[in-house]
Formats: sequence, structure tokens, C-alpha cells
Amino acid sequence: MVTGIATANMDSAPILAIAGQVPTHLIGNDAFQEVDMIGITIPITKHSFQANDANEIPGMIKSGFEIARTGRPGPVVIDLPKDIQEQELDKYHSHQLDLPGYKPTLKGHPLQIKKAAESILNAKKPVILSGGGVIISNASSELKELSNLIKAPVTTTLLGKGSFPEDEPASMGMLGMHGRKVANITVDECDCLIAVGCRFSDRTTGNLEEFANNAQIIHIDVDPAEIGKNVDVHVPIVGDAKTVLQQLLSIIKKQSLPNNKKWFNEVYEFKKSCIPRTSFEEDIPLKPQQVIKEISHVVDADTILTTDVGQNQMWMAHFFKSQKPRKFISSGGLGTMGFGFPAAMGAKVALPESDVVAVCGDGGFLMVSQDLATVKEYDIPVVICVLDNRYLGMVAQWQKLFFDKRMSHTYLGEVPDFVKLAEAFGVRAERVEKPGDTQEALQNAIKSGEPTLLDIIIDPDEILPMVPPGCGLTEIIGEYKVEREHPREITYKNTVKKPVEGE
Repeated sequence: MVTGIATANMDSAPILAIAGQVPTHLIGNDAFQEVDMIGITIPITKHSFQANDANEIPGMIKSGFEIARTGRPGPVVIDLPKDIQEQELDKYHSHQLDLPGYKPTLKGHPLQIKKAAESILNAKKPVILSGGGVIISNASSELKELSNLIKAPVTTTLLGKGSFPEDEPASMGMLGMHGRKVANITVDECDCLIAVGCRFSDRTTGNLEEFANNAQIIHIDVDPAEIGKNVDVHVPIVGDAKTVLQQLLSIIKKQSLPNNKKWFNEVYEFKKSCIPRTSFEEDIPLKPQQVIKEISHVVDADTILTTDVGQNQMWMAHFFKSQKPRKFISSGGLGTMGFGFPAAMGAKVALPESDVVAVCGDGGFLMVSQDLATVKEYDIPVVICVLDNRYLGMVAQWQKLFFDKRMSHTYLGEVPDFVKLAEAFGVRAERVEKPGDTQEALQNAIKSGEPTLLDIIIDPDEILPMVPPGCGLTEIIGEYKVEREHPREITYKNTVKKPVEGE
């Protein structure tokens, strides 16, 4: 469970984890199956409890949910010794425990709000970077209003995907190592970067010395530990994203708005000039771009899509347009392979009226394939699209690009047959190998109302352009490398820059 707790901590996911423990009189004796769960989880939780009396449990659970869900959400652990589990409650007290020092700041400091508004109003090339905090705080409408007011293009982090509709002209898609070219280059050019609810991870920023060097950076986050941790900012604002954006908007609306229409149109035209190709209607084996295009034709704005980790995740983040918050669910900070399928199960149980599709890699799916029994036993009608290239795709991509094609332990072999594996669990399954077949198979799978696996055979040699670790956001490799005197002057080269030693 520790890996799940750690990834929840990095991705700001509120969970309450309940762990068993040896009886209290054996704690500290290295008894059979004793683990210091409190010690292990202190660095990766918001708080950990250990009950010494059964009567403490209701208050711990209520307080645990309060801590997990408020401020910056995250995991809380309750450690329950075996003898405490077996006790009878004398009385049921569900009152919240005293939580001294736990008072998240939700409202931004007025002086910092004023400074941010001045920077925004003076900017000629503003850009908004939207992170997962925008979704957590339900601030998408405020973010969209700010973008419209100041004519600022919007890019997102991986976990911020869906916080801004990606079918809007202002959307540039995802930023970073596997981000869109228009987003990376535009952030490099901007003179004001408004970052909301993000933690400036290395996968978003690339080389920090080259990140947004021309910009005044405004960073809004409910967690003060994140501000200034990775990126030096000019205007720090601690507070809830929705509350702070409302404060900002109330000031900006009273001022003369900047005329950034030329900048907005320039970015929009540049975006149109580098829209990635998604149609590969003659290619066999299938290109993942074509598969995602066909998935996009089937699902609607309310369909929940989950992804696993690796190439499948980045192809979805790059090529799939998400229009609403909480409809694109993925694993960020730890890159936990095997995430996509069980995440889809959880989403379907929580929202049974919604269509739920999991897009998985074959490697990640193999880690949790036994949950085919779960979806069959409990009749959880999710659709699992396995992008099957018989490789641990992202690791293989790094071996090809950075390690002279020295392929090591990334080929998965020819077994198992995923269709037969699913059928062995009593789950509907179909193999997809030709352009056009993904769309038809997915439509039928959703209509069936049954759990279904689609084994989609894709090209094992296909890779996604990326920014190598240690490089700036404009140093994109794979199909092309960006070299320029001016941001719009792009040439393409099949050269590869080695990662910085130690990365």
C-alpha cells in the first residue's frame, strides 16, 4: 500500500488508508508481520494516526477525512493494532479531534493579489499554466474567465488536463517533456506566466535555468511549501485556486484591460501550423495516433478516460482533447504502472451512469490483469483498451534515443494472448489490427454494457517527440529538434542530445 500512498501524496489525492498492526504489547519487538507503518509513511502523508483505544477510532476517521480533503488534499494513515480492532466501543464519539496548527490558508494576501494584478495588466505576452489544483478547487470557470479577459493562451500540466477545454482556441495542450510544441515554445516566449495549482515538476519545466526566462512568474498554490521550491517566482500567492482567482478577477475587471489580441492571434496561428498528425488510415500495424483519433470519435465530453503510465499515457495526454475537469484521470508524480485499469474500476463504481474507458499499455496491464476477475465478479462494465506493442514502451523509447539502442529487458515476448486471457476470466474480448476497427469495436463494447477488453495491436517502433532530461523546453527530439534565432523559425533535425550525467 505504500506505493499507492506515496503516489496519492505527490498527486494531491485525498485517501484514508487503514493499516493493520500487531497487538500493542508487541509493538517494537519485531513481532511476526510487524512493520513500523507510522515511521514509513510520515514522509508521504499529511498525517498518520495510531489508535491506542477503540474509542479513539471514530474521531480519528472523521479527522482523517477532514485532513485528507481540505487544503492541499493528500493521504492520511490510521494504524490499527490487532487488540484495538477487537475491542468493543464503550461509547461512540465521532467528534473531530483537536488539530492544532492545521489551518490551511484559502484566501490570498490582498497585497500579493494587487501585485499579481499589476503584473498581469502590464504584460504583453501572458500565458496561464493550469495544474491539478485548478481541478481540485473547482476553479475551471474562473480560469477560463481570466484567459478570456486578458487574452492569455492556456497550457496545462498532466494532472491539470481537463481544467481548461482543449477544444478552445486558447488551449495549447500539455506543457513539458512530452508536451505540445506550441505550449513549450510559447511559454519560452511569454513575459508573464500565471501558474495556478501546479508544483513545477521536472517533467513540466525541463532545465530550470532555461525555464520561462523572459517572464514574470506568478505562482498561486494552497501549499506554501510548493512556492519557490523549484522555480523562483516574482509574485507568490498562497491560497485556494478558486478563491484567489476570484480575488484577482475582481481587481482586473475594474481596470483598463490590456490589448493582447495580437499576441493571442499569433499563438493561435502558430498552434494551427504545428497541429500533430493523427490520421494514419493506411498504416498496419496501427499508429497510436490513429487509435486515439478513433477513440475520440466514440467518446463524448462526459466519458471518463483513465490512462496507465508510459507511452500510452503520453500519447493520450498529447493527442486526446479533454473538455471537462475530472474526465481524464492519470498517475503523475510516481508514474505508477498498472494505474489505468483499477482507476477505471473506481470511476465506474463511483459514477455508474458514466461511460468509462481505460487506455493501458500492455506492460502496465499485465501488472493488474488479475482484476479481470474483479470486473467480472462485480459486473463493472469498463472498457479496457490495451495498446499492445509487446514492449515496455517508454523505457524502450529511452533506450533507443539515449542509450544507442541497447535494448535491455523491455521486450515482453509473444505471450500472453490478451484476448484468451480475458476470455479465461469470462470477460468479452476482441483483437483490433486495422484502421477503423478501433472505433467500431469501442462503440460495440460500450453498448454491450459488459466489461470488455480490446487488444489493439500498435506499431512497436512509434515514439513521441520529447524533451530530454536536462534540456530546455524548446529542445525537442525524436522526429525533430527545434533550432531557432526567432521562436517561429523552426528547422528539423534527427539529432539527439544526450541527457545530463546523473539524470
